[in-house]
Amino acid sequence: MNLILDYASLAILLLVILILIYGLIAIYDIPFEIAKKRNHPQQEAIHVTGWISLFFMHALWPLLWIWAMYYDPKTQGESVRGLTLSEQQDLQRQLNDLKADVVTLQNTAGEA
Repeated sequence: MNLILDYASLAILLLVILILIYGLIAIYDIPFEIAKKRNHPQQEAIHVTGWISLFFMHALWPLLWIWAMYYDPKTQGESVRGLTLSEQQDLQRQLNDLKADVVTLQNTAGEA
């Protein structure tokens, strides 16, 4: 009877250890999953830093969470980060037109 209880307790101990390891992996991948969902440009760096955080007593993990949450594709997409070449050229044309209008107005005001 004692032998059966010994094996049962060993099985329960191994099961608890496996569940803890799986939970640890699941928790440490949360910032990476957030970064992947948001299509973060540095998602691989976040993933690697999550594993490195295990060796630094979990000190980096809160920073990883912030790093992953900081990127928002709605506000940091291509249209917000910078202008395309055609948009830049269009703005340059508008600026040149405005400069020409100012010169025309100055010449007209100078003649009057």
